[in-house]
Amino acid sequence: MSRRRLPPLLALRSFEAAGRLSSFTLAASELYVTQGAISRQVRILEDFLQQKLFVRLTRQIELTEEGREYLEQVQVALGIIEKATRRRLQDDTQRTLTIDVLPTLATHWLMPRLSAFKERHPEIEVRLTSSIEPANLSNKSIDVAIRVGRLPGRHYTPSNPRIELEMTRSWQDIEAYELFDDVLVPVMSAALARQGETVRQASDLLQFPIIHNVTRKNAWADWLACHGVRNHDGTRSLDYSHFFMTLQAAIEGKGVALIPHVIFKNLDTKKGLFSPIKSKQSSAGKYYILVRETSLSDPAVIAIRDWLLEEARKEFPEIGDDYVTYPEPAPRKLPV
Repeated sequence: MSRRRLPPLLALRSFEAAGRLSSFTLAASELYVTQGAISRQVRILEDFLQQKLFVRLTRQIELTEEGREYLEQVQVALGIIEKATRRRLQDDTQRTLTIDVLPTLATHWLMPRLSAFKERHPEIEVRLTSSIEPANLSNKSIDVAIRVGRLPGRHYTPSNPRIELEMTRSWQDIEAYELFDDVLVPVMSAALARQGETVRQASDLLQFPIIHNVTRKNAWADWLACHGVRNHDGTRSLDYSHFFMTLQAAIEGKGVALIPHVIFKNLDTKKGLFSPIKSKQSSAGKYYILVRETSLSDPAVIAIRDWLLEEARKEFPEIGDDYVTYPEPAPRKLPV
């Protein structure tokens, strides 16, 4: 039998964490090593494969096409090893939950809070994956998803900023629990503000470059229209593919970004950003927890759902208790 040609396990673990979290820094925190150690292990793997797995940008990373394909295969392989090991150790008391969450929300809202859940439920291990793609709960590789968007059959005010993101492609057997509103706020650095005239109203923001997020391509146009500004085609603009990129560009003073209030509210010391216009304009959609109805017999799923709702209510007390089960269209009250 020929010898297996396998890359180092540590390099695979580092790559999987960095790819899943879209960050060397977050991967280092999860694996209790330095960011430099993660970077070195990824380079070892790239040298082994003789392929680039990440595009290294300023303060962020993105998977290459080869990296995305390899990540999917590595996650399957590591999952098989993990399950086999757990069976050998006869660890029947530990339950692993996988939560699929939007990347920037994971970084700034969920991850800083997870230690509190672990203290309350030491028997539950939480595994995070991050994606902006529609959540696929039907294959049971994830237990809970957090997405932002519109619920089928729910009426939204046409003048509210649109959300183009699709939460899931199949609503069969899905329950959606309202987490919090999607309120977009403009943010900019103090250094950039000093380069222009005083901002008193929404139209004054157009003196600065506008930072667009391509996943919410109509956000600026809709938000400005809600504030009485409709003609702004000549405005200088920059385009980025994720909220964490638009956020970083705003921190660096490249322009004004429009980001969810929940992200801005939870930024560490605001990173030199401020919001020059106070706005409470909700989008045509909300953030939701998505779970399979059939999984609600699982105590771990119930525990993480209830904890997420509890954390959201601490921050936004006005949130109600409605949830929607599909394909049933009508909201019902959560059981007491």
